[in-house]
Amino acid sequence: MPRIYARAEHAISRSLVSENALKVLYRLKKAGYEAYLVGGCVRDLLLGREPKDFDVVTDAHPEQIRAVFRNCRLIGRRFRLAHVHFGQDIIEVATFRALQSDQPHGERVLENGRILRDNVYGTIEEDAFRRDFSVNALYYNISDFSVVDYVGGMDDHKAARLRLIGDPEQRYREDPVRMLRAVRFAVKLGFTIHPDSAAPIPKLAGLLHEIPPARLFDEVIKLLLSGYAVQTFEQLRHYGLFGALFPETERCLAREPDGFPLTFLAKSLEQTDRRLADDKPVAPYFLFAALLWEPVRARARRLIESGHQSALAYQDAGNEIITRQLRLIALPKSIGLPVREVWSLQPRFEMTQGGRPFRLLGHPRFRAAYDFLLLRAETGEADPELAAWWTRFQVASEAEQRAMVRTGNRSPARTRTRKRRTRKRSAPNAPAS
Repeated sequence: MPRIYARAEHAISRSLVSENALKVLYRLKKAGYEAYLVGGCVRDLLLGREPKDFDVVTDAHPEQIRAVFRNCRLIGRRFRLAHVHFGQDIIEVATFRALQSDQPHGERVLENGRILRDNVYGTIEEDAFRRDFSVNALYYNISDFSVVDYVGGMDDHKAARLRLIGDPEQRYREDPVRMLRAVRFAVKLGFTIHPDSAAPIPKLAGLLHEIPPARLFDEVIKLLLSGYAVQTFEQLRHYGLFGALFPETERCLAREPDGFPLTFLAKSLEQTDRRLADDKPVAPYFLFAALLWEPVRARARRLIESGHQSALAYQDAGNEIITRQLRLIALPKSIGLPVREVWSLQPRFEMTQGGRPFRLLGHPRFRAAYDFLLLRAETGEADPELAAWWTRFQVASEAEQRAMVRTGNRSPARTRTRKRRTRKRSAPNAPAS
């Protein structure tokens, strides 16, 4: 039996629910169906947060929902859903899911324990036990404004605890993305993952390789562009999930020469969080460029040592790393192309004489590549004097720029390097001792 929390026992008010969500709830109720708010919106309302969206669940089947709302479209094959449109606002309406597949309506398709399709309809109680985490299985009843709890979600909510419903290993095998969701929700909400729910994750992290790369791209975006990228990154590494998503980067981080790869990546994630907190735009391609930079840098270094020209080495290394990463996470061209450009422009910053600085300054991706250079310099991987030269070059007058490109970047480190090279070239002609 469920625990019913009356209106006086919780903090949810109708005034906090979107007008369009209320319209959907009341129209379904008027048509003779049960209707509840469910999932993240109920969880967030109980926390005093403003939900990003409002999801409705009902005993009406998708076709019945469409009959109630003329502004409704049915979507999805894996899970059949109804989208009720109010201009740009969309209220998602789902039908109660069943626990068993021997129902007269719908279908369920599984492969190796993973759910591929699930359109089997049931009762609200079955629906509650089908949801992933207990705090996401709380139902706000529009009929009496109560919260309905079948799985102890309110207790977990009060304890700031994230707990999977059912056997954790089985639930992760049904949908391995639940491991990523566990980390994302725990970090976002400030909750701890229940020990029973956390224990299987390192062992099952490799199951993520069975997930379509396009879906993993969406999940990575949610993980790292939610404003908590630093903490999320730490938790992903803690549970072995980062290595499943970015194996080549993880191998580089495990080596950590001089601590640079970890410092650089942590700084880029910190910068992303700061921009989101300040309501500034964030380019996902810049984040992916940082995530994969160390494998590219290591591969380019090996190519240069084998005789490749620097610019071509970075270009070839970038293509290799991106090609292998695409097998795990599908990067659209709108991200993959600028990522490669940011990488390939890095060695061109070393060329500070003649007309090359002017041509680089006019490149469409210059600003992002320059910001990338600053990040490298800040974490000790690039020459700070070089970054400072480019900072001055951008704001200098035309006459000052022409004077700068005649002398180039005369940093102490570059001067010492030139002196060493000069001694090496003169050594064969030096008199024998």
